[in-house]
Amino acid sequence: MGDFDAIDRAVVDDDGVLTHVGNPLVEQRALTDGSAVAPLDDRRVLAVTGEDRLSWLDSLTSQALTTLAPGSGSELLVLDPHGHVEHAASIVDDGETAWLLVDRGDADALLQWLMRMRFRLRVQPRDAGDEFAVIGGTAAALAVITPIAPAGVPVVWRDPWPAIGAGGHAYALTDPHPGSDRDWAEAVVTRDERALLLERAARGEAQLAGAVAVDALRVAAWRPRWAAEVDERTLPHELDWLRTAVHLSKGCYRGQETVAKVHNLGHPPRRLVFLHLDGSDALLPERGAPVRAGENEVGVVTSAARHWEQGPIALAIVRRSTPVDAALTVAVEDGVVAATQEVIVPPDAGATAGVPRMTRLSRRPAASSG
Repeated sequence: MGDFDAIDRAVVDDDGVLTHVGNPLVEQRALTDGSAVAPLDDRRVLAVTGEDRLSWLDSLTSQALTTLAPGSGSELLVLDPHGHVEHAASIVDDGETAWLLVDRGDADALLQWLMRMRFRLRVQPRDAGDEFAVIGGTAAALAVITPIAPAGVPVVWRDPWPAIGAGGHAYALTDPHPGSDRDWAEAVVTRDERALLLERAARGEAQLAGAVAVDALRVAAWRPRWAAEVDERTLPHELDWLRTAVHLSKGCYRGQETVAKVHNLGHPPRRLVFLHLDGSDALLPERGAPVRAGENEVGVVTSAARHWEQGPIALAIVRRSTPVDAALTVAVEDGVVAATQEVIVPPDAGATAGVPRMTRLSRRPAASSG
């Protein structure tokens, strides 16, 4: 268990990530009400310094960043020439350094790509993961954490999801959006600050939550993540990621032509859906589990979780042609479970305008917190 040895009931996965501290359902509630924070050891910190850092990142990615103010956060994607998502990062700039918070499995590849793209510009990307860690929670919960502030500005990224950013566009028609009340931020801290937090938790002076709870709240908010929802074919439109990670009217960048064509003239070939899984005690499907309409496989699960109010839920990517009222099933270890589909990205997303918003009605009754 390493760092978490002294914390009662802590369960750690093979990669050293805190999975839970005894009861993920209770931990979800604690994260929501701001009484717990989560060590995000599945995140990695990259730092980009140099006078040209923001204009350089602006030219390479899907987001407009040249006017990003110190302390303000955003989100960016690196696309391939055909508009598919290759990398994703949260970004906050402190006036001297652009800090990128990246899923750990993507960090090395993203850093290598950034190093290759420096040319003669005044930029210097580096891996800062050995120096710094990431702690997540509500803004109020993180007030007891001391983030780094090397330029006098606390390095705290506040998740913009699901607000529609400047130049962004929303495909989800549900009003209110299920992520509207989600309060989530991520603070970059020194390794010493992280160690102090764990010491306080071991003494009962701070409450921790694990990755299972963090992910359940993300899934319930329909929030895409590189480590879960992205594969080699992913277009940002398919995940409703235009709302926070893409600026549709900024200057040229790799993959922009596809982004514009799909948004203005066509439709994404797949679409993200939210699934209510039948049965409070049902086994959760694995990532990649087939989703079927009748005998036909129409997609795969990308994330699954047991939510403290909604029970077993999942995100899945399905063919655009899948009927929105189709009866779906999802493969699990001992068979299949029925799944009720809730539309995130509608089949006509893309070349469409003036589609009315839909009131969200399909909320499940509260499940036991265990």
